Amino acid sequence: MRPSLSVVKVGGSLVADRARLFRLLGALADGAEGPVVIVPGGGALAEAVRATQNALAFPDPLAHRLALDAMAGMARIFAALEPRLTVTEDPAASLAAGRVPVWDPSALKAGHKEIPESWDVTSDSLALWLATRLGAETCLLVKSADPAPGVGPAELARAGLVDAALPDFAARFPGRIVLRGPRGDRTCRDAPAECAA
Repeated sequence: MRPSLSVVKVGGSLVADRARLFRLLGALADGAEGPVVIVPGGGALAEAVRATQNALAFPDPLAHRLALDAMAGMARIFAALEPRLTVTEDPAASLAAGRVPVWDPSALKAGHKEIPESWDVTSDSLALWLATRLGAETCLLVKSADPAPGVGPAELARAGLVDAALPDFAARFPGRIVLRGPRGDRTCRDAPAECAA
């Protein structure tokens, strides 16, 4: 029987905790979560896009594409930190070849009808979108902060811990959604939308 696939979104904010980021990337490369596809957050690279848009008021679709570039840049940084990771636009092919892929979302810059081009969609929602497309059993969102107990995707979005579009993407994902903060995991299910320690 084939081990179940997980999509693991590694928040760009983990850059502030270098030791945790290195441990996590090493553990994922070691297979601690089984077969995985890593989705990088944009981190400070994406924040630079946001700050520049705020200063210059260029349109959201351009900001969205530049934020995808930021994610692609973080993918390359993650692979430089952990050489056993492979940056790819085709994670399924890398998995089939026995590699641990870090997803480069650059192909989405051409536009995709399921993905709004605004700041409502960040790497959180893109991880769920990719998990749905790949038929993953779990989508693990690794965060620099812990979620409150007993809240679901809508509450997490309202609290700003995930992006505004995540509840919609969560509703389309049939698997488990797990948020991992510094103190551990909380499993969030789409229906009913609740979290348990």
